[in-house]
Amino acid sequence: MADLRLLIIAADPLARAGLVTLLDEQPGLQIAGQTDGGDSLADELNIFEPDVLVVDLGWEPEEGLAILEELALDTAEGGGLAAVALAPDEQSAAVAWAAGARALLPRTISGEGLVAAIQAVAQGLAVIDPELLSSESLSFGWPADPAQAAGLAEALTPRELEVLQLLAEGLANKAIAQRLAISEHTVKFHVNAIMSKLGAQSRTAAVVQATRLGLIML
Repeated sequence: MADLRLLIIAADPLARAGLVTLLDEQPGLQIAGQTDGGDSLADELNIFEPDVLVVDLGWEPEEGLAILEELALDTAEGGGLAAVALAPDEQSAAVAWAAGARALLPRTISGEGLVAAIQAVAQGLAVIDPELLSSESLSFGWPADPAQAAGLAEALTPRELEVLQLLAEGLANKAIAQRLAISEHTVKFHVNAIMSKLGAQSRTAAVVQATRLGLIML
């Protein structure tokens, strides 16, 4: 399997250098390029052909959010790029999500956590660090009442929790069936039950909500 090609985007040159150092020798990843996200960003996307964008919003995130919003426009017409946003606070994380980022991490995230998020978004999953989940602006339709959330957690069977964890790892139904020694039809049944119980419209949404409820770890 080819390495994931990364484009590091940060207005601060020190932040760019730090991310390159953090990710440069990680197995399965390749730094395709780095940029400050200026006027040449569209050309750089074509030149570097990244699979995943790692966007540092900076401690004053207005400029970084503007870059991310531009990326959302650029990728909407066929790029399909996955973006990991490193945010300084909950509010900027909420704006980053609205702009199309599919991983929201604090700027203080560890190298291990960043690598895991990159791999997850490359497989179509969403990742949100719990540190950035307390803001009301990051409500994705989950119950605000802790008792109601606990009820959802208790509604999932042990087998459904197993399937949910494997979904979070990016496994397709066939691979989950092989891992659990059950039929693919049974996996589909469990996935549909999980989505129904969590009120999720997609597998990704189910994983994100389950992470917020503390049912699984990404």
